[in-house]
Amino acid sequence: MKQITLNIKESKYKFFLELIKSLDFVQIQEEEGDSKEKIMENLKQGFKELEEYKQGKLSTTSAQDFLNGL
Repeated sequence: MKQITLNIKESKYKFFLELIKSLDFVQIQEEEGDSKEKIMENLKQGFKELEEYKQGKLSTTSAQDFLNGL
């Protein structure tokens, strides 16, 4: 079996993925890690939580307490 690596524009990725999934002779190894959208969503959530913490609406756990809990 041969292997190739392709760089696809983000805007065309979903289309291309569906296209190659329709081919019975192609095996797809999904990429690891989060998509750009997921990363941005996580960052927005983190900043929102930081803002809530600063406003006193959210409490946190110290890093030491977190590690002790493991």
